[in-house]
Formats: sequence, structure tokens, C-alpha cells
Amino acid sequence: MKKKITVLLFCTLLLLSACQPESTAENTPAGETARSVTVNSTEQVSVVPDIAEIVYSIQTRDSDAQTCQEENSATTDQVVALLKQLGVAETSIRTTGYYLDPVYDWSGSMQVLTGYEAVTTLTVSDLPMDQVGDILTQSVDAGINNIQSVSYLSSEYDEAYQEALSLAVAAARTKANALAQAEGYAVGEILSIQETSGYSEARYNDTALLARTEASSMADSVSIMPGELDVKASVVVEFSIQTADSADS
Repeated sequence: MKKKITVLLFCTLLLLSACQPESTAENTPAGETARSVTVNSTEQVSVVPDIAEIVYSIQTRDSDAQTCQEENSATTDQVVALLKQLGVAETSIRTTGYYLDPVYDWSGSMQVLTGYEAVTTLTVSDLPMDQVGDILTQSVDAGINNIQSVSYLSSEYDEAYQEALSLAVAAARTKANALAQAEGYAVGEILSIQETSGYSEARYNDTALLARTEASSMADSVSIMPGELDVKASVVVEFSIQTADSADS
């Protein structure tokens, strides 16, 4: 009985060994271990912005809270009406901030209530570049008294980013070749690749130097020269490498 069990076990082990996959050692020359090189690469593509976004605010002050709020609301309505008159779609105008706070005089030993301040923040998006200067100028005339930012965007961002990714991968292989050849190796296939640039709204934007500018200090006519936007893409790529002699064989 014991002899039969021993023979059966031996046969089972033979079957299991026959089912094992071929060793990866056959793909690696004798005496060598698998090697790789990892490189970082960043490339960029420049695009001309064709869309703008303006963030500005209406500030009002008064000794009475209700009057302060009503004046702020009236000025905001006036600005919104102007924007629509200039052809800005209602869906492109958003109220992105509002507050009504008491204002105190802290110069003495005690705080003294001197009035109230109301601030409404408007974000106006999807603006054609050729209208931005005129919109800024007329908005100031309508009651805007603080320009927080002017951002330039491109509707061709996605295409530019894909191109930058392709360039980054190609540049990564060039780097890997230089590193490998310096030590007598040849670069093989890609083992892993990771996008590290990250996707965010900020990648679309190039904020202008008008940020936090008092609107009353601006010239009568605003000249807008956005220049170009640099769309960047970054990758980390791992390549297999082997000795040059092994690559030729």
C-alpha cells in the first residue's frame, strides 16, 4: 500500500512540473539579471488663447446695513445688464461670492462700529479675446471697483496636451538611450509608464497681471495681449535594457 502511494505521488509531481510555464531565464542571457532604466520627461506645446475669464467684484459701504446691501444689489444688476447688452450669455455670468460685514474703527481703545461693507464677486467666462478690453472698460464705468483676475484659456488645450504627452514619451526614450549607451547597454521595450503632470483646471489658465488691481486705477481703455500658453505634460517611463551584444544576437 505504501509503495502504491509513493509511486502515485511521484507521478503527480512529474505532471505538475510538466505544466509549469517556461522559465523567464530563457529570455535573459546566462549570468545576467533583468535590468531596467527609469527616466522622467517633461515637454510642452504652445497654443494661442482664444477664451478669457474675468473675476471682479462690486464693493459698497454705508452706515446702514440695508442701504449698503441695496446699493450693492443695484450696482450688480447694472453690471449684469451691461454684460448682457455686450453680448455675454447669461450662463457665462455667475455670482461666485457675496458677503455683508460690519466695519469697525480700531484706532481707539475700543472697537467702534462705523458702518457696513457689502461685496459681490462675479465670474464672467467664455469671453472672446477681442471683447475683453471693451468689457473691462465698460464694466468699470458701470460700477465694478475691483478686478481680481483675468485668465486666458485655450479651446485647443486637449489636443495640445496629447501632443505634449507624445513628445514627452519620445524624449524619455532619447534620455534612456543616452544613459544606457554610456554603460554599454541597449534600450528595449517599455516596462511601465506613468503620467505625472496631473489634470486640473489650472492647466488651462494663465492668470494676467491684473490680479487684485483696483479698477479705478486702470486706464480708460484696456489693452489685452495674452501672448501664448504653454501646455506641459510630464511622464515617468521605465525601459528594459540589456547588453549591446545581447541586443545584436
